[in-house]
Amino acid sequence: MRSRGAVLREAPGKFEIVDLEVDDPRQDEVRVKMVASGLCHSDDHMATGDLPVAVYPVCGGHEGAGIIESVGPNTQGFEPGDKVVFSFLPACEKCRWCSTGHQNLCDLGANVMVGSRWEDPTSFRLQLPDGTPVAQALGISTFAEYTTVSVDSVIKVPADTPLEKACLLGCAAGTGWGSAVNTGGVRPGDTVVVLGVGGVGAMAVQGARHAGAARVIAVDPVAFKREHAESLGATHVVATAEEATELAQTSTNGQGADVAIVTVGVITGEHIAEAFRAIRKQGTVVVTALGDVTEVGIPVSILELILFEKKIKGSLFGSSSPRADIPKLLDLYRAGHLELDELITTEYSLDEITKGYEDMHAGTNIRGVIRF
Repeated sequence: MRSRGAVLREAPGKFEIVDLEVDDPRQDEVRVKMVASGLCHSDDHMATGDLPVAVYPVCGGHEGAGIIESVGPNTQGFEPGDKVVFSFLPACEKCRWCSTGHQNLCDLGANVMVGSRWEDPTSFRLQLPDGTPVAQALGISTFAEYTTVSVDSVIKVPADTPLEKACLLGCAAGTGWGSAVNTGGVRPGDTVVVLGVGGVGAMAVQGARHAGAARVIAVDPVAFKREHAESLGATHVVATAEEATELAQTSTNGQGADVAIVTVGVITGEHIAEAFRAIRKQGTVVVTALGDVTEVGIPVSILELILFEKKIKGSLFGSSSPRADIPKLLDLYRAGHLELDELITTEYSLDEITKGYEDMHAGTNIRGVIRF
């Protein structure tokens, strides 16, 4: 099938819209007509080269939802017309990690930055019209009108699901909410600092609120994002990490925050150090954001790490199991307990993808969404 999609030919580079040939689905694959895709900062990290991929060109996009157009032979559980939300991390449901409730760490994830079929690094589901293989971002490529993917990467949702909103469940919602609830283990009465309140940070604010935090301190230099975080449940909003640390300490008799979540746009070791300074004894820093993956070193106090038993924890997809947690978050949304509509600042066409990322860099979007 012929489709159009946004590809990177190199990094650093910019997305360009090209024609693509999309494979017919094989066994245990489905082809999906895209409805909506979030403009996540992680795809911009691919464009800048902070997050390198193994094969170029690569068709971007990893946060999306659509409708199944066709199903591969002998593929059980899916039919044309089914609505699905993508998980940017596959879940085989067989490996050690899946079987112990850590689907975000599924062994199939080892191949996601290659962009090929899991079992064959030379087999690609997308090609340019001249036959050149095109890698799929995280194995799915939601920046394409049609995409063929493994059933390991899709979760079927009810027929009345508004996919233009539910697309956020494929990354931002689970990543942010889970960073607070799963990785951070926020408890009732806690004080929580969220550093950076774009799409993922806004969901971390909601997760902390749902977990019963008494104080949720949102930090962002952009006034628009601070105001938005307040509308989502942040009890305090400040512009700098230093202000957040002082506020957390004065609110807790000098102890500091129980949990600090780092969801800034481009992370450095100093951001983690700022969060480390904000937490109390036995407090937890949750590191969710991405930056230059070659950077090494976090300037934290070894004394505080040891004597205060402070913890620094990485968080991939909010430490969630997508097959369980995406339906759970969808239920929360449908019951009115989770705000997704409010995260979507602007909708774009596929041809406007560059404008969408320009707006993200300008700080005028919480989340931009491509509508197909």
